[in-house]
Amino acid sequence: MLREIRPAIVVLIALTLITGLVYPLAMTGIAGVIFPHQAQGSLIERDGKVVGSALIGQEFKSDKYFHGRPSATTAPDPADATKTVAAPYNAANSGGSNLGPSNESLIDRVQADLDTLRKENPAASVPADLVTTSASGLDPDISPEAAYFQVPRVAKARNLTENRVRQLVSDHVEERSLGILGEPGRRTTQAEAVTPIIHISAHPFPTHIRQQSCQ
Repeated sequence: MLREIRPAIVVLIALTLITGLVYPLAMTGIAGVIFPHQAQGSLIERDGKVVGSALIGQEFKSDKYFHGRPSATTAPDPADATKTVAAPYNAANSGGSNLGPSNESLIDRVQADLDTLRKENPAASVPADLVTTSASGLDPDISPEAAYFQVPRVAKARNLTENRVRQLVSDHVEERSLGILGEPGRRTTQAEAVTPIIHISAHPFPTHIRQQSCQ
């Protein structure tokens, strides 16, 4: 009997070692050599300190920064472990709200966001991504339209001309991959990290117009 099952045991052990140990280690090593920054999590540093990741958005409330998409991620309530509280861009609990289009809570939240944004820039239409969450709740990107919508507020807060900020947005829009994949966008987290480079201020500048930022 052992003779019959021995090949199966050998194959099981061999495949476990190859697919569970050798292959992952080999891919990790290759990625570390070819794409060292990405392999380490695309981390963003400021003054030698890690302040975020280019792949995970952050919540910006200051008028000086471009704001990213709403996030529906939550975290346990410190006062009651059986409940949760809002925790935007919580990478430990990625996910959406799963609320349907007829849900009153969702409707109220979107309407409140729309009212706030319309006060910020009455002359422009509110881009959809500024009031809708992503499936992961961690999306660091906003559309160029969402970035341009915020130009007046950011320019005023930073004492810059709108044309100057608009040009900065245009300079940092990420085009489609290979010219055909995805949509143009801007990363907020990276955008906020751009400011020191372009000498806008001592603080990071805004959102891919990807939202990678770093406070």
